[in-house]
Amino acid sequence: MVIENKVVIITGASSGIGQATAKLLASKGAKIVLGARREDKLKALTEEIQKAGGEATYRVTDVVNPDDSQQLVQLAKDTFGGVDVIFLNAGIMPNSPLSELKTEEWNSMVDINIKGVLNGIAAVLPTFTSQKSGHIITTSSVAGLKAYPGGAVYGATKWAVRDLMEVLRMESAQEGTNIRTATIYPAAINTELLDAITDKNTSEGMTALYEQYGITPDRVANIVAFAIDQPEDTNVNEFTIGPTSQPW
Repeated sequence: MVIENKVVIITGASSGIGQATAKLLASKGAKIVLGARREDKLKALTEEIQKAGGEATYRVTDVVNPDDSQQLVQLAKDTFGGVDVIFLNAGIMPNSPLSELKTEEWNSMVDINIKGVLNGIAAVLPTFTSQKSGHIITTSSVAGLKAYPGGAVYGATKWAVRDLMEVLRMESAQEGTNIRTATIYPAAINTELLDAITDKNTSEGMTALYEQYGITPDRVANIVAFAIDQPEDTNVNEFTIGPTSQPW
């Protein structure tokens, strides 16, 4: 199995897709390095993985801070001897109409959803370039493929991730560094993502949508595992995933 013994860093690991992915990959023999802002949840998840016979460690990480991403990569090297995969999963979605002018929320989305991904790439890219192997996976969104009212800024950040990852894939191929990439575009997945929405009408509409269609985060974890488990000479670089019943 390709996953076994791979060292995998996961950001946004304390809940939702990150948490589900950590559990699944650990059960398949990967060595997991967890990063998120909530230490209590990171500690509990690490202990759960270890009690199940898996290997995991964690560091409190704010992806907005470049040094935190650097330290997370260093933790992987110090604990497990290297890095094979980084899953840049941290993100927020405080959607609202542009006319509400929630500029602080706009800036937070840019900082976490775009800069957080860039900080993760910057932290791991020298290692991957040097060893001429590695896998960078990101969580975008169907809002990175289609426009949705109320989701202008969130969608803009996720479109940015889409372009960033495609260019990274192309440049890696040109440079011969063998870095694989995968961008995941989830639709309605039941996580804590809706908790950040402060606009009442948007919150009610999104909550109703997710209650009707939402599926569990482990469905996305399966996709991450599939991407990693491909032979090293094979790159599946985009995955759109959502409920069978959701008309998108």
